[in-house]
Amino acid sequence: MAPLGDRVQLVRDLSRFNTAPEREGDDVLYGPGIRLELPPQQEVIEQMLMTINEEEIAWLVIMRLAKTFDWKIVDTNTGRELNA
Repeated sequence: MAPLGDRVQLVRDLSRFNTAPEREGDDVLYGPGIRLELPPQQEVIEQMLMTINEEEIAWLVIMRLAKTFDWKIVDTNTGRELNA
């Protein structure tokens, strides 16, 4: 898999989608209905963990992010891939 991008640029890009850390430098980003965990102390991000906090609004956000960034999203419980 290709890397998702440089950590600083990725956080900057996600901020346009109202998804950001509570404090600069945190490894957890919060967005509408979702939480993204970045690998600690890793400059090039190859994968991150997404958790759904509010099912009602999360799926619209997830689909928009997946399409915009051309991300592959996989359910870690089932191994199923989300087709955006």
